[in-house]
Amino acid sequence: MNEPPRFLDRPVNQKRIRWTFYALCAVLAGLDLVIHRHAEHPWEGLFGFHAIYGFVACVVLVLAAKQMRRALMRREDYYEGRPEGRPRRGPPATGKEDDA
Repeated sequence: MNEPPRFLDRPVNQKRIRWTFYALCAVLAGLDLVIHRHAEHPWEGLFGFHAIYGFVACVVLVLAAKQMRRALMRREDYYEGRPEGRPRRGPPATGKEDDA
């Protein structure tokens, strides 16, 4: 298919957006030095505390989601029905056995 390239398909636009984010991070880091915060705990006054705290929280969420995936993951054919000869696990959903 001959679609025209979209905005983010062009490397120059990707580079502009990346540098815009870098500049925004630098401005916010600079503001972190200047703006007075009313911290309730001493560690909240440290430079970059909220950025580091947010990053660590995000990493913890990703790692927790990976562990939850292990516990909640099902077979690929989970919704396709039960293969013949394989016993049903747990009580039947309707209270009646479906042998069909």
